[in-house]
Amino acid sequence: MADNKVAPNAGGFFDDVSNFFDHAAQFTGHPTGLLNQIKACNSVYRFRFPIRKGDGVEVIDAWRVEHSHHMSPTKGGIRFSEMVNEDEVMALAALMTYKCAIVNVPFGGAKGGIKINPKNYSIAELENITRRYTVELIKKNFIGPAIDVPAPDYGSGEREMSWIADTYYTMNPGQLDAMGCVTGKPIALHGIHGRKEATGRGVAIATRECVSVAEDMKALGLTAGLEGKRVIVQGLGNVGYHSAKYLSQFGALIVGLCEFEGAIYNADGLDLEDIVAHRKETGSILGFKGARSEFSNSAEGLEQDCDILVPAALENQLTGENIGRIKAKIIAEGANGPTSPEAGAIFSKKGGIIIPDMYCNAGGVTVSYFEWLKNLYHVAFGRMDKRYEETSSMNLINLMEKMTGVSLSAEQKNLVAKGATELELVNSGLEETMIRSYHDIRDIKLTNSKIEDLRTAAFIGAIDKVAISYMNMGIWP
Repeated sequence: MADNKVAPNAGGFFDDVSNFFDHAAQFTGHPTGLLNQIKACNSVYRFRFPIRKGDGVEVIDAWRVEHSHHMSPTKGGIRFSEMVNEDEVMALAALMTYKCAIVNVPFGGAKGGIKINPKNYSIAELENITRRYTVELIKKNFIGPAIDVPAPDYGSGEREMSWIADTYYTMNPGQLDAMGCVTGKPIALHGIHGRKEATGRGVAIATRECVSVAEDMKALGLTAGLEGKRVIVQGLGNVGYHSAKYLSQFGALIVGLCEFEGAIYNADGLDLEDIVAHRKETGSILGFKGARSEFSNSAEGLEQDCDILVPAALENQLTGENIGRIKAKIIAEGANGPTSPEAGAIFSKKGGIIIPDMYCNAGGVTVSYFEWLKNLYHVAFGRMDKRYEETSSMNLINLMEKMTGVSLSAEQKNLVAKGATELELVNSGLEETMIRSYHDIRDIKLTNSKIEDLRTAAFIGAIDKVAISYMNMGIWP
């Protein structure tokens, strides 16, 4: 009989992920050897390299972990943080494997980390660090469009990805698909429209889909739909900002925001853009005139009254110590691993819903997949067919006007006959992926009454898909 209890964390972040995996694996029936292969990190590369800083030399610690080679290439971001460590990178790489499987993106999971605080370095020094990191990966065959494809993560962005792409291309002259070695690049360097906001948009779509199921919302004492739902977001970085932005556009009310310097709250709602402008001007969200309450301890902001909590900062923000004070009924995990196993078990037992990170924040890797495809095909989405679609639609409109005698205005014609841009196609593909994947997870949960939460269901789905890939290799009968 399966044991529904998730053991409290006995180690680090990777232990948390392995704990979730083991709990879900009970429901799959796969042989132990296969499960051990899926769970283990296949390649862990730790290295150090020197850089010049001021008049001296500093040695930088860095990692690249390839968790699973059941599909190639592997895929995962590079984190720039002084808190990064091997355990964290291994955990994030494992989550990437399961994340890709959940949203049916054909990558194995990987992750990278550079142990620095980017704020302590000049742009020239950051460029030196990023390029040197890339060279080290190239030397060990840990990067390439068919091998391992990095992306932005906490502390990195388009700028760093452009340095990686340029370094890789410089050391691989003439390689036709070289720009596919990394995603999250600027548009001018073969990036894709919609990538920057993809993770946050995906979080918003996942949350919207969750609250659209009337049956599930009734059990929480909520009405279906995002309209009027009160949301607290932790983190105003790329993911947190875009999560708040699109949740607001979908009809939710942002009532609280939390950052490392503190938190603000207003039950009647906060204006996101005004807060961003205030923080840019003052360096802090505190002191914002639209807030009715503010807290110097950011953790207190998580505990205010709301319907939905979006932790979009770092891991281990919700633990056994504070989960009992969380008033939200839904937790949408924008960050990786923000909820400990112990906290997740307590919250689910209370009847709350956790939209798990490995699905909820999969928008980034989904659109990274689109960017990778664009780089391999060497043509932007929509370029070949946009005008053809517009012309075909306009011909049909003109024919209908002749047949019916009803004329449309130029504005109406343009609205109907408009061909899709790359951004519209990307957003459409992202939305389809997030909606379909949510219901795949929910359907797994409904198949067995012993599966108590969406995270377990998501792991089950991911394990089954990875297992099938290994079986197709002929390793397991």
